[in-house]
Amino acid sequence: MARIELSDLAHSYLPRPGGEADYALKTIDLAWEDGGAYALLGASGCGKSTLLNIISGLVHPTRGRILFDGRDVTSAPTTERNIAQVFQFPVVYDTMTVRENLAFPLKNRGRDPAYIAQRVQTIARMIGMENQLGRKARGLTADEKQKISLGRGMVRKEVNAILFDEPLTVIDPHMKWELRTQLKQLHREFGHTMIYVTHDQTEALTFADKVVVMHDGRVVQLGTPDELFERPGHTFVGYFIGSPGMNLLDAEITGDTAIVAGHAVPLGDRYATRAGRTQIGIRPEFVSFTDEDDGLPVTVQRIEDVGRHRIVRADLRGFAVNAVLPERMPLPADADRVVFAPEQIGVFVDDWRVEPASTGAA
Repeated sequence: MARIELSDLAHSYLPRPGGEADYALKTIDLAWEDGGAYALLGASGCGKSTLLNIISGLVHPTRGRILFDGRDVTSAPTTERNIAQVFQFPVVYDTMTVRENLAFPLKNRGRDPAYIAQRVQTIARMIGMENQLGRKARGLTADEKQKISLGRGMVRKEVNAILFDEPLTVIDPHMKWELRTQLKQLHREFGHTMIYVTHDQTEALTFADKVVVMHDGRVVQLGTPDELFERPGHTFVGYFIGSPGMNLLDAEITGDTAIVAGHAVPLGDRYATRAGRTQIGIRPEFVSFTDEDDGLPVTVQRIEDVGRHRIVRADLRGFAVNAVLPERMPLPADADRVVFAPEQIGVFVDDWRVEPASTGAA
């Protein structure tokens, strides 16, 4: 296990990058603590896999350093970093049996045959392939082959880190849940540093103790699932986390009031006036309908029943506004005004969250 630190890291696939736009990864300074379970979350093309491949040594960064427990491994080959990596699509040896595939990393390192047999049996049970250990990999399905890849990544106890690059893409939905649970169990049992790349917020939030959210080649927030939901540090985090995501509305801020589409919205605190595009953000869970005249006028477009709650899709003078209502809460036929819980409103300038003026923070 190891503490992994990224210092002034940036990467471009161009031979002579110029400005920031030429970089697939903008400047990153980040530490993954020893024994932590992390998810690296973001949309396709945001740089997640590039960052993972830099940590593993498959890609050499254009700038910056990678440190394992304080040791600079930026130029060290993958074999010297002592990590296991599981890729998006299954990488197995078709001519080997399931047992031989799982044992390969241990045999390659000269481990005792009895120990190898015990570990293979343990991992096979974890991935649900105990009854297929004698089968050749060639005849297995794609999701079975990916389970072998997962197992091979987990079979070594002494690795510095295990890196997972969207490993459940080809796994059926029920097995995804089971494997995520097993990965969490493995982490609790052995305490490996684990970094799990995904574009799926459910996978990220259920697997990780902390989530690193990436957008357009940069890390926009590191936090617990609760922190990302309750206090998103960037509009992308607010929109990307949650179902549906945060409502984001252009606004003018004057002290403790936001003006949205010509209407006053009370805020939970006072904010200084700032230059740049200003928005307020409110989770749909904190939007409610009212019959008071001081509510924001909306037009309800449709209602989606998703079981335990309903999602009301509305329009506020060209802005989409979503509200989440409990399943049994009635919605009047003439519902046309909403209010926001003031203490749950965030203020964003040029996409970054700003703190109230009373805190003295930037």
